[in-house]
Amino acid sequence: MPRPSVIKSAQSDASLPASFFARPTVEVAQSLLGQHLVRRPADAQSTPGRYEIVEVEAYTQDDPASHAFNGPSKRSSIMFGPPGHAYVYFIYGMYHCLNAVTELDGVAGAVLIRGLRALPPPTGEEAGLPSRKIEPSELSQKIGPKLDGPGKLCRALAIDLAHNGVALFDHRSPLFIAPGVSPLPGTIIATPRIGISKAQDRPWRFIIDTRAGGGKTDR
Repeated sequence: MPRPSVIKSAQSDASLPASFFARPTVEVAQSLLGQHLVRRPADAQSTPGRYEIVEVEAYTQDDPASHAFNGPSKRSSIMFGPPGHAYVYFIYGMYHCLNAVTELDGVAGAVLIRGLRALPPPTGEEAGLPSRKIEPSELSQKIGPKLDGPGKLCRALAIDLAHNGVALFDHRSPLFIAPGVSPLPGTIIATPRIGISKAQDRPWRFIIDTRAGGGKTDR
């Protein structure tokens, strides 16, 4: 049976609470699948872009592949809390990567957002407004239905170091995470993380198996 891709009334400005992120990183990573990343455009009159999270990776304090493995640094100190904030870093002189900080305050952890799927803007009824046509947001038009790769999605959504520290649990933020639809049992694939040179055997990359809904997942 196809997995629903659009939620009912949660296409509002609701955001996940900070407590959602104050849990073990691997648990949060799997729970983030199916939730919605919302990007508010600079133009307040435009419809925010909404994207289903379909691929993530978990990084913990005792993980040799984590930026926090050797303790707090100028770059990684945000990983030590409080949870629920965005950790954005710059790599290779050209890419930004977006993470959600996890664990209890003082314990480092983060979930890297690796893949998104663009969702259509809500109709008038879904948004709780009189029924009317809402034009797609500029961001949704730009990236198309699916976006893979942490650097690619940050570039398309104009996410950069200015968003480091943004509260992902605050619907007033330019970037936040809203409730979506959790994947059906058996539709989450766990694989080793990619693009790292340490702790490569940990199966902490989680992907929604879209083949359950007729699609195809890039392993």
